Order: sequence, then structure tokens, then C-alpha cells
Amino acid sequence: MADLQPTDTFDEVLPGTRRLFTDEWASVSVDDTGLEKHGDIILVPQPTTSPNDPLNWGLARKIWHTFLVLYMVALTAATSNVAGAASTGVNEQYGISYDVFNTGAGVLFVAIGYWTLLSSPAVHLYGRRVLYLVGTVWGLIGNIWFGRLRTSNDAIWTQLFVGASESVAEAVVQLSLLDIWFEHQNGTSMGLYTLATTVGTYVGPLVGGYVADQAGWRWIGYVGAITSGFTLVLFYFGLEETAFERGRYLTQEGDVRLDEQGSPISSPPDKLGAEEKVAAQSQDQDQPPAPVDEEASRHMTQAQRNRMSASFTRPKTYWQRIALITPAPNLHGSGAKQYVHRLWHTMRIFSFPAVWYAGLQWGMQNIALSFYLTVEEDDWIGPPWNYGDAAVGNMNIPCLIGSVLGCIYGGWCSDKFLLWMTRRNKGIMEAEFRLYLMFLCVLVFPAGMLLFGIGSAKGWDWPVPYLGLGFIGFGYGCAGDLSLTYLADSYPDMVLEGMVGVAVINNTLAMIFTFVASYWLDTGIQNCFIELSVLGFVILMLSLPMIVYGKAARRWTRNNYQSFLRIRDTIDA
Repeated sequence: MADLQPTDTFDEVLPGTRRLFTDEWASVSVDDTGLEKHGDIILVPQPTTSPNDPLNWGLARKIWHTFLVLYMVALTAATSNVAGAASTGVNEQYGISYDVFNTGAGVLFVAIGYWTLLSSPAVHLYGRRVLYLVGTVWGLIGNIWFGRLRTSNDAIWTQLFVGASESVAEAVVQLSLLDIWFEHQNGTSMGLYTLATTVGTYVGPLVGGYVADQAGWRWIGYVGAITSGFTLVLFYFGLEETAFERGRYLTQEGDVRLDEQGSPISSPPDKLGAEEKVAAQSQDQDQPPAPVDEEASRHMTQAQRNRMSASFTRPKTYWQRIALITPAPNLHGSGAKQYVHRLWHTMRIFSFPAVWYAGLQWGMQNIALSFYLTVEEDDWIGPPWNYGDAAVGNMNIPCLIGSVLGCIYGGWCSDKFLLWMTRRNKGIMEAEFRLYLMFLCVLVFPAGMLLFGIGSAKGWDWPVPYLGLGFIGFGYGCAGDLSLTYLADSYPDMVLEGMVGVAVINNTLAMIFTFVASYWLDTGIQNCFIELSVLGFVILMLSLPMIVYGKAARRWTRNNYQSFLRIRDTIDA
């Protein structure tokens, strides 16, 4: 199990292990007056007081930014899962089979996973905003095309653009959230992200079913297009850039570096993770910045020197904050060569066990999604239920309720549990602490698959299968939230690339199982769901070896992690 008995001195620098509390039980005995805190919680990452630092935004500004990016998550998840609501109408009008829509779903998953990978270097070179806007344009194109669908090729290839639009929600959103919230809030912020995903995933088909019933299936695409157009305007004028070069204002010792004109210049890239900065700041020898009186500087704490950095920065204007592109300080020309180098470098992400763990957890949820949605759309429209499009859409309500509960459990509750475990561990946090909460999901999710699958096969009345859907929804919210937060806790300076790896793994799995879903279900719904529940149990139980060996894995990948950051941050610097 994760070690609850730290040594008397916390000398090891390890990603995912850090001191989170300062009290009489803390295992670090050095002076920590230079560290910014909230109560007795050390803030990670350490904020500057630059007026442009997103960590220093007011609460209202943070909430608005969080709302916008979560709205994008919900919107893209909804448009990516709504095609099935039109399948009956399209089949009746054009004779396009349900298998064509399954193929379109496979194309959708390919577009989500691999566009996330292909577009990932843009975040570091050009800022966050541009990918939100480009993603909205892809969604606009895909939805207009879907509204004008006439052939099987239309049904398939519209999903390429819809999938590309969702790619922004696979990695960039998580990074945007972590730009403005501190590490001890990761569970809550990732919980909100997962909640937005589930709301879009389940409410999208629900609304789509009613739109198809009341206005016709084409309006599913048109409503999506109208919403995407509105979103493009909203995000262009309302979403601020959150990319912030923290090392540009503070060196590891907190000193401000100035050029000849007295403006701050970039310090050498910091190759240590946030948790390593905390350890280093705890042990540094105070060295006053040049502009400060030498006598006074001897009595200045680290935090006071940090606050001085604000005097060397100017607040960005509104138009600077919403610039289409915020070029990286080391961008050369268009950055094309750097883009290719960064893309190739990102492939190293698949050498980290935590990436595979999180990818498999999300992948299992998407695998299950393909199967139970297929059963709802193919079997519940016939006897003994004889559901219409709207009634099939209503089947997403129990999933949504379960997901909300799962997100609360895996988000806010996991933050509270993490802090409780950290206090018991003498103020030292281990990333694996959150994973103890996965064991409830290990029981609930497979049980849900069994209840829904067997109930659907035997024609049970709705209450038991709906309870199963609620359990499945709980697993969707809980497993996704905890696994992504664990990855973010383990490698905090590699969040974007980690989420890119998760997106590739989980969407590749979802694509493969989408193509085999119909064939597997043809062997019998009951047997298929029993086998899926066993598969889900095995994948979720991977949490146990991660709890036992996760810290060893982080220690084993520490050099690889630091090398990854060093190379990434110095590509053509």
C-alpha cells in the first residue's frame, strides 16, 4: 500500500509526492516562511503576484472561465453522442442502416483521439484559445453537414469533423482548469470536468430524441450548428488566454530577472515539477533580487520577494487577453519545425504507466457506452418495451443521475479524502491516496452492467435495468475522475501530454469495440454483458497494483519525466 510512514526528513524529490501541510507533524524541518499558503495548505504551484498570473484571478473570474471551458466540454460531448437519436429517422427516409452509424461512431473516436494528438503542440506554441476556436469551427462544419445528410458517406464522414471538435475537451480543457486552480483542488476541478462530459454524453441524446420527435431529425444537426455558431462568438470575446510562463517572472529562488530595459526576461527553463519547486524553495538560501536594498533584503521572506515581481509586469489589456494567438517566448517564425519536433516528442508519453492506467479506465467507460447505447437503440424500440426516440432518450436520465453522484464522489469527496490521508501521513501527500476510492467503483460498475444486460436480455420491466444504468453512470463519473486526477497529481507539469496519451488510448479502444459491438451482441446480450462486466472488473482492479506499486513506478519514471520536461521546454529555445 502507499507508504503512510515517511522518513524523518523528506529529502526525496519525487513527482506526485509532496508536502501539503505545514504543522508540528510535518516531516520537513526547514524554514518554510517563503511558501505561499492557504491556511496550512501549501499552494502548488506557487503563485507569483504578476497581475497576469491566472492563479491570482479573483473567484468570479475563475468561475466564469471554468464555466466556459466546461460548457465547451458538455457541448462537444453532446454533439458527439447525438447521431444515434437521428438513426431511426434517417433509416426510414434513406434506408441507411444502423451499421453505418456504428461505422460513423468508429470514425468519431479516431478523430477525437488522433486530432487531440496532432493538435497538441499548438497549445505550447500558440496558446490555449486558438484550439477552442478551431474546435468550434470543426463542430460548426460537422453539424451543418449532418443536417444536410443524404448518403451513407455523409453519415460517416460528418463524424470526422464532430470528433475533431471534441478533441479540445480531451486535453486542453484539463490544462485550462489546472492553469487557474491549485493542486489540492484537482479532484474538484477534474470532477467538474467529468461531470460536464457526462452531462453532454447523456443529455445530448435525450435532447436529440425530443428534437427528432418534434422537429425532425435534420434539426439535430441544425440545432448543433446554431449552438456552435453562438459558441464561436462567445468564446472569441469571452474566453481569456490562460497560458502563463511562470519561470519568466521568478527563478527557482524567486529572483526577478530583468533585461537592459528593466523588463523581466525568461529564466532558464525550470525542469523540476511543482512539487520539486516546493522542496527546493523550502531549502534555498535567500538571495535578494538586484533592485532591492541589500540591507532590507536580508530580512525579506521568499513570499515577499515573490510579491515584488508584480512591480515588473503590466496587466494585459482586454484585447491582449483575447488575442487569437499568444506565441510562446521561444517561437521561431511560424513554429512549423518546432511543431513537428514537439509532436514527435509527445510520443514519449506512452512510457508512463499512469498514462496507460488512466487511458484504460476511460477506455472501459467508452467501451461500455457503445454497447448499452446500441442495446437501447436496437432492442428497446421493440417488444416488450416498444420505445420511441424520446423514450430511448429518457434512458439517459438514470445514467446522468449516477454520473453526478460519481463525479461528486470522485471529485469533491476525493479532495477531502486526500487531505485527510495527507494529515495522517504527517503532511506528505502521495498521488495514490485517491485511488483507494476506486474500490467502490469496482463493485458498482460491473453490477450495473449485469443488471442492465441481463434485464435487457430477459425483457424485465424498466426499474431494474434503469438501476443498472444508474450504476453504470456512477462508474463513468467516478472512474474517469479519479484516474485523470491521479495522472495530474503524479506528473503535474506534464498534464497536457498525459491527457493526450489518455485520449489516444481510450478512443482507440472505443473505436475497436465500436466496430465489434454488433457482432459481439449477436452472440447474445446476456452473455455479452456478463463478459463485459468481467472485463470492467479486471480493468478497474488495476487500481490495486497502482496503489501498491504506483509510487515505485513514479520513482522509476522520475528521470524520464524530468528529461521529458527538459527536452520539451528547450526545443529550439
